[in-house]
Amino acid sequence: MPTLAAAPSRLRHTRGALAYSVSAAVWRRSFRVRSADATLAVSLRVGLAATVVLVAFGLAGHASIAGFALLGALSSAFSRHEPLRRTAHKVGFVGAAVVASVLAGGLIALSGIPMWAQIGVMALVSGVAAALLQAFRVGGPGPVILVFAATAAVGFTGTGTQLGVAVGAASLGAAVGLGVALMPFAVLPWGPARLATARALSALCRVPRGGDAAEARAAIVTAREKLALTAGSAARDHDLAALLAEAEVALDRWLHDGDTSRIDAVVGHESELRKTKRHSPILGSDGEAAALPRPASFLASGVAALGARDVATYAGRVVLAAAVAGWLAAGVGLDHPLWASMGAMAAMQGISYTHTVERGIQRLLGNVAGAIVAAALIALSLGFWQTAIVIAVLQIGAEVMAARNYGLCTLFVTPMALLVVGLGSTVGPEIGVSRVLDTVVGVVIGILVAAVTVSVTDRAHLTLPA
Repeated sequence: MPTLAAAPSRLRHTRGALAYSVSAAVWRRSFRVRSADATLAVSLRVGLAATVVLVAFGLAGHASIAGFALLGALSSAFSRHEPLRRTAHKVGFVGAAVVASVLAGGLIALSGIPMWAQIGVMALVSGVAAALLQAFRVGGPGPVILVFAATAAVGFTGTGTQLGVAVGAASLGAAVGLGVALMPFAVLPWGPARLATARALSALCRVPRGGDAAEARAAIVTAREKLALTAGSAARDHDLAALLAEAEVALDRWLHDGDTSRIDAVVGHESELRKTKRHSPILGSDGEAAALPRPASFLASGVAALGARDVATYAGRVVLAAAVAGWLAAGVGLDHPLWASMGAMAAMQGISYTHTVERGIQRLLGNVAGAIVAAALIALSLGFWQTAIVIAVLQIGAEVMAARNYGLCTLFVTPMALLVVGLGSTVGPEIGVSRVLDTVVGVVIGILVAAVTVSVTDRAHLTLPA
């Protein structure tokens, strides 16, 4: 039970968190563009999935529901460089979740409940989506796509037939997304394991130059896990497993006596591992390979994690932020209060308070710039096929930038999302203004909720970046 002494401490902590969010140094840091490797292939894959469904629905004369198929196809973005089994699990899981979200949104619309109740129910949907993706450790664009699917269904559904059509379109899109996500494994089944090993060697190479030894060891563990999920050929398993064992020995040797000779020898294999090859022996890696870990069950571990306290806490904060943002937007008369709920949820996707603030700033700035781009595109009155091309290009751009800077990613996502809305209804350039206003409400509420509920142990926000 909170004490009188604890309340002022909590208040000071919240004030410090809010001061952090408005500091010039934090805003400058939000402009940083991180380095990222191996992003183009994944981006093109997601773009291909989007193009396939848009072309298919356009040719079939169902342009008005192509957006739901597109949302299903975007499930292919939820697995980056994962082995075959894990890709199938994650993409299939998200595809099913998109379909379920469309169904939930349609049922909300058919229920006829007032807007304030819709916002409350959608906030609960947001919490469930956030909990599921966190518990099952599914990265990618995050739960905001699931909520966007539900929100789109709320606006589209007027009859049971329309709901059935939307669910069917999302299901077909999800099937395409899964199929496209699995295609590369027919040619490069060992790609994820090779890339993970190359990344481990890259992290190891940085250690003598001031890099983090713990980060290098974690990268080796990750590579072993991906190799275990890929394992099938004893000879190939041994190549990579032996190389990872050598990397760990080299790291231990450097930590013990500062000897870099073994690191220099093992990191020389990185360039070979980054080549696009089905498989090639790693010459010189004939050492003793450590036993590979037994892969955890995707379903069992996810279900078990659903009961974790941190998952429940995260979901509760998302529900609170989404509900308050939506009700506030509705109260001041904004046209799309559910967009404000999505904005709050997107800001809350940060893994820490500092990350939440950074994402909020990036989302705000990216939405403003993206809304301007969207308004210009909508003013051109593009036809379906021109719009489809632009959407596919924007989706590829968003995927390329996703790992580099969330603001730049949002710059592509915002016009894409508004063009998708335009596939099912008539919209004008003014929709960009609505998007910005709803985003402002969502981001501000998201950061406020994060500041009020920030863990006392999360003190990183008290140190402002240089």
